[in-house]
Amino acid sequence: MIIDYALPPRCPGCGVVVGEDRQFCLTCWSSLDFLDGPSCSRCSIPLPTSLSGGFVECGACLANAPPFEGAPAAVAYGPVARTVALRLKYARRTGHARLMARLMARQLNMLGDMEAMLLVPVPLQRWRLWSRGFNQAALVVDELSRLTGVPHDHHLLLRAKPTASLRGKGRRERERIVAGAFALAADAKVRAAGRHLVLVDDVHASGATLRAAARLLGRLGTARVSALTWARVVPEALMTGNIFDFASLDSDMTDLVMTG
Repeated sequence: MIIDYALPPRCPGCGVVVGEDRQFCLTCWSSLDFLDGPSCSRCSIPLPTSLSGGFVECGACLANAPPFEGAPAAVAYGPVARTVALRLKYARRTGHARLMARLMARQLNMLGDMEAMLLVPVPLQRWRLWSRGFNQAALVVDELSRLTGVPHDHHLLLRAKPTASLRGKGRRERERIVAGAFALAADAKVRAAGRHLVLVDDVHASGATLRAAARLLGRLGTARVSALTWARVVPEALMTGNIFDFASLDSDMTDLVMTG
């Protein structure tokens, strides 16, 4: 097509010209760390291969279980994954939501029976939604629903109040900031009845936001609440296969200077 000569498809990671729209170049594709290996059955943090099989939880979840059952991500947070997420949010590359959803769909399938699921995007604060014009999590949910047929509910979970940035905060401070940040729709219990609720967001950093939202959804009495994200911040030791002490690992990674 003529438009392909004027606006050739470019890699969403680095911007070089590629063969098809929403296709990574070989360099960017090779740099992505896909989170397909053994993981904690509760929070989905990667685990050493030697601990695979059966229901296995990391030390952090054994000490303080999160309010969700499974929180997989398509890829580990890194330069390319970060670029894709930021270009969606701030450069209005809304087509990236389709790319992200395509790679997240496999993880969604691994969470169980998709016929029982209901996708719920993490809502944005009102001023952020107004200034950005869209909720990136909602765009990803729309694409996931289109690809998999799993229904969604954009307004089951609401943002009750604005919150300060979680950047650089410790675990307790993050928990305090997000406390009371969400609310449920008036008829949420009816809309969620019998559903496996899957919270969807772009990045899983500290996990404070996902835990606050999942804790509230859990009050609906549904059979299960899970989470799904595009990218997850993972300690380097877990990606290199180094042996580590589960008891000392905080799956919230509170010493990382991240937001979310």
